[in-house]
Amino acid sequence: MFSRILTQKSTGSCWANIERLRGVLAKADAVVVGAGAGLSASAGFTYSGRRFEENFGDFIEKYGIRDMYSGGFFPFGSPEEYWAWWSRHIAVNRYTRPPKPVYDDLLKLVKDREYFVLTTNVDHQFQLAGFDKRRLFYTQGDYGLWQCSAPCHQKTYDNEETVRRMVSEQRDMRVPAELVPHCPKCGRPMTMNLRCDNTFVEDTGWHAAAERYIQFLRRHRGLRVVFLELGVGGNTPAIIKYPFWKMTGENSAATYVCVNFNEAFAPDGIRARSICIEGDIGELLLATGDLHG
Repeated sequence: MFSRILTQKSTGSCWANIERLRGVLAKADAVVVGAGAGLSASAGFTYSGRRFEENFGDFIEKYGIRDMYSGGFFPFGSPEEYWAWWSRHIAVNRYTRPPKPVYDDLLKLVKDREYFVLTTNVDHQFQLAGFDKRRLFYTQGDYGLWQCSAPCHQKTYDNEETVRRMVSEQRDMRVPAELVPHCPKCGRPMTMNLRCDNTFVEDTGWHAAAERYIQFLRRHRGLRVVFLELGVGGNTPAIIKYPFWKMTGENSAATYVCVNFNEAFAPDGIRARSICIEGDIGELLLATGDLHG
């Protein structure tokens, strides 16, 4: 944790990197946030351990499911069981705020600046924290949306009302049959709007967000841009990490920042204009402090 690192090495590289980060953010013309699963994990959205056990104890006992991630792929025997699992999963990870104010602290850091957020997270916590929804691009979907499983058309559907009913009305790990969602056009089962294969629906909202992101990058091309990568692992580096490296390399005024608990690094070509910090993201945001003071 940064609290321990900064206490023990107050004149070392950790403080130096944080001071450098403060400096580049203070001078930045724009900040592009690239957020991965590590950001939500820092906020307390863990998929295993006590949080998982408190919300899915009955599923653990009956099916031996080890964590929330693997539970999403479990071959449940009926649609009623499947949606009992998924309604709880959606409720605790999409319609509940995390226990730690990491997203709120990040918003404080960027709210008075030109910023845009590119994220592979599907828990929608940016908007729940108050980020401008027109400055967000959720590339991999949203727990709060359903789509046709075929899909027979390129449209998504908000699920909050039905999900809340599923959670409150389920019994013995089953939802009432009448709550099982079906496509309003073809009648096939609905599924999550999550990018798992080539059936992922990129609806009009998705394309509009993608275009806003492209236009934001164009408006700030060649300017002092900070590419702030937070908690991005190696599962989908082509979405955030590799493009951030490339755009930093092409813009001599840009700075690449990588914050990751165990994998903070930059390639040789941009290392001199990179700030790589290993540690907890929430601790970093607190240590960075008020840039306007």
